[in-house]
Amino acid sequence: MNLEEKQLKKEYIYNGKVINLRVDTALLPNNTTASREIVEHPGGVCVVPLTDDNCLLLVKQFRYPYFESILEIPAGKRNSKDEDPLECGKRELKEETGATAEKFIDLGTLYPSPGYCDEIIWLYAATGLTIGEQDLDADEFLNVEKIPFDTVLDMIMSGEIKDAKTQTAVLKLKFLIDNNL
Repeated sequence: MNLEEKQLKKEYIYNGKVINLRVDTALLPNNTTASREIVEHPGGVCVVPLTDDNCLLLVKQFRYPYFESILEIPAGKRNSKDEDPLECGKRELKEETGATAEKFIDLGTLYPSPGYCDEIIWLYAATGLTIGEQDLDADEFLNVEKIPFDTVLDMIMSGEIKDAKTQTAVLKLKFLIDNNL
């Protein structure tokens, strides 16, 4: 069965600093039409910083949509859809944790909310860390926490760490380490 939908019309209803919102009219495989609400986002990058003593550097920050502070791996928005994801990851790692890395490991990409958003998140791990000074954005407030890798895994499995990109990237890194890849 053909699953492809064809875009017939797109109408922007909001253009913001971080996202744009549009409403499309799509032609469905059965030749009927449907409305599709799409959030456009330039994409993001996250980095799992692994220290030489087998700890991860996580950041704790208040996330307004949930009205709570959550633990995450360092991450950030690409400045544009053309920005190189690895360069964005290096920048965000340095800004949020003060760390630079000798090696970056590509952990792939994920689609965080494919039902309504075109965002792609690139996942990396970083090793050979050198810790320096943070360089946070003016509106960015976070604490860096160094937590043993096994403790982070327990926190993911218990539901204490709820962030999807953090869960995915940490579990992928664990798989690579366990399988000597």
